[in-house]
Amino acid sequence: MTETIGAAALLAADARIERWFSDRNWRIFDFQRQAWAAQRRGESGLIHAPTGTGKTLAAWFGALGDWLATTDNASATPGLTVLWITPLRALAADTTQHLAASAAELGLNWTIERRTGDTKSHVKARQRKKLPSALVTTPESLALLLSYANHERMFACLECVVVDEWHELLSTKRGVALELSLSRLRTIKPDLKTWGLSATLANLDEAGDVLTGGQSVTHIRGVVPAATEITALIPDTIERFPWAGHMGTQMVGPVIAALENARTTLLFTNTRSQAELWHQALIRARPNWLDQIALHHGSLARELRDTVEAMIADGRLACVVATSSLDLGVDFSPVDQVIQVGSPKGVARLLQRAGRSGHRPGVTSRILCVPTHAFELVEIAAARRKAEAGELEARRPLTGALDVLAQHIVTRALGSAGAGGVAPDDLLAEVRSSHAYRDLTDAEWRWALDFVTRGGAALSAYPEFRRVDLVAGRLVVHDKRIARRHRMTMGTITADAAMTVAWLKGGRLGTVEERFIAQLKPGDVFLFSGRLLELVRVKELTAYVKAATRRNRQVPRWAGGRMAISGTLADAIRDLLEAARDDRFDTPELAAVRDLLAVQKRWSALPAADELLIEHVTSREGRHWFFYPFAGRLAHEGLSALAAWRLARMHAATFRFSVNDYGFELVTRTKVEFTEAELRAALSESNLVDDLLTCLNASELAKHAFRDIARIAGLVFPGYPGASKSARQIQASSGLVYDVLVRYDADNRLLGQARREVLERELEIGRLRSALSAIANQSIRLAEPPRLTPLGFPLWVERVASQVTGESWRDRVERMTVQLEKAADRKKSARK
Repeated sequence: MTETIGAAALLAADARIERWFSDRNWRIFDFQRQAWAAQRRGESGLIHAPTGTGKTLAAWFGALGDWLATTDNASATPGLTVLWITPLRALAADTTQHLAASAAELGLNWTIERRTGDTKSHVKARQRKKLPSALVTTPESLALLLSYANHERMFACLECVVVDEWHELLSTKRGVALELSLSRLRTIKPDLKTWGLSATLANLDEAGDVLTGGQSVTHIRGVVPAATEITALIPDTIERFPWAGHMGTQMVGPVIAALENARTTLLFTNTRSQAELWHQALIRARPNWLDQIALHHGSLARELRDTVEAMIADGRLACVVATSSLDLGVDFSPVDQVIQVGSPKGVARLLQRAGRSGHRPGVTSRILCVPTHAFELVEIAAARRKAEAGELEARRPLTGALDVLAQHIVTRALGSAGAGGVAPDDLLAEVRSSHAYRDLTDAEWRWALDFVTRGGAALSAYPEFRRVDLVAGRLVVHDKRIARRHRMTMGTITADAAMTVAWLKGGRLGTVEERFIAQLKPGDVFLFSGRLLELVRVKELTAYVKAATRRNRQVPRWAGGRMAISGTLADAIRDLLEAARDDRFDTPELAAVRDLLAVQKRWSALPAADELLIEHVTSREGRHWFFYPFAGRLAHEGLSALAAWRLARMHAATFRFSVNDYGFELVTRTKVEFTEAELRAALSESNLVDDLLTCLNASELAKHAFRDIARIAGLVFPGYPGASKSARQIQASSGLVYDVLVRYDADNRLLGQARREVLERELEIGRLRSALSAIANQSIRLAEPPRLTPLGFPLWVERVASQVTGESWRDRVERMTVQLEKAADRKKSARK
């Protein structure tokens, strides 16, 4: 009898969903049916599908269908059944709207709400008493709910968790914090189903393992798009000696022509500064498009971004200039074309953006790439080659972050107050069930408990660092002040402190980093929010501005602008350069830079994949050594410092250096020659970490990294609302704590974490180590060109631009460009 009722309920649930699709003339894809069936079997899994192909419905209707098939009252309003995690607050409103609409159209009486930092306090208070049937929230808001004593009751009915855009969280501390929250939910509900949604991910097995805490994972691949067309906007004239950004907005004319051939366009840039410049350049070129071109990036006020997103959805805009703020699933109709300005830096990133065009199953996605210098044409061709081969970048998960663990212990002690606290052994088992802390040692656990209960060895005398009490063998928080401060500062999102930019007469425009505003004085003009603004005054953490009448301006520079090409892309670039060495120019982009590559080959060499090219050039500045490992900008920062330090120990020389994605330059005025053995010793893996920490003044770098660790771990309090501390105050507070720990608790594990994060985050130590390992097996090709080569010139420009102030460096670069072009022409004529 039970089986008959179950079968009937299952058929009824299927009929509702089939009818919903039929009413819209939509096709149900096989992968969606697979996801629905897997959920009904109680499985957890990962749905990997391109943007716009229906993975949201695969997860959502699976949860709804499962409930319909098991409930005896389809008209009931259940308690919290589905928890939907989104990485961005901006996605929460959009997702909530779509989930609510589809549930209502299925005839369900579910309540569907969102809970983020933007949610009104009275709504949050109501939700704490009773959560809706489905809740859309962020990792931070979920952790906050788990800090309340009644959280077990809140989540008692939970059946399914869906993590949207899982690839965006996977390799971050936010992802680690979410892993811990999911471990807690599985303790409450051992049969909880966990599903992740991802559009662009290579390491699927690992991603699924992290998401589910090692449980069995069902992998579901979505509809493969019909095609993705990746083309380059090739300039009419290509200089043979390019440098980063020198084309820049000179490509506005061709881009305008592309915009005129499409009804709607998303124009992506890699940085917020670049977005501001391109938005202004387009408006300047077409003033009559003022109300049809908008700007969208993460530092603009939420209200401004909401307005732009609404205008996109309504089709009122012809073009939106955006950064990664529109990479993710903010829902709007597909655009006619996507334009990428500058190198895509990664294959997955390019495909994610391309998916905004077409954005439907079976429809070709198209992206037009606009180079900002000639070598980016090679990068575009390389990205297309890897995309066609289906080779994407992996996102490796973080493990063992003790600052996140410390925060979670306090959260769990708070949330267990109603039960008299949580037993340390029970909490340890829960923590170790997550991938991030699977290998947590007993010593690390004891340290973490000592840290939150006593403040550790150096801080035990200060009551404010004793946040958790150990009473009758259980962890609990009794101090209401500590509870309040902890809930106010929960989360792992950290950045350089931002200052609000507001009109003098009222109205908020967004935020810029405090250090940028600190460089300005009243009367200075800067470009922000697509407007020229004049700084009037700074009060507390707000910069008051008015519209500027002068056109001379600065552009804010935000942290995060040092994006490096991925290893996958770098490998493809090397392959293409090797093809060019063998006179194979089988892409339009390679053909376009043929003359440039010919000069490089004639004066020096085009390196093969099994070669490390090193160029030695002598000039009036001294002796230049150019190394080309193709390991990305961040790894090259470490490699350049390491090589300079090691070579300086061999010879009495002082080096200056510069880096880019392809290599690095060392220059010295000392007359010195290096043997191949010395060059290999300078680029050896031997004693790598110790040498890096020594040559980079790692204590200062670690001190800066410690600021974020200290805030996450609860050592620094940023202040109550209306009395927030400035970045300088927070840095000073964390710096003081850092100095105390170094002096009195040198083995403190957070100090070690700070050093590791410097190596991993600032220098990509894993990639740096891989580069050195590859170099050990490569032959060294030492070339001595008569002057700067096309590969070396961009590195020379990087150094000159960083050392010379004002516009004079541009004049110097232009003069050098003219000299090099003339020399290339002479050599070319002589060959003829």
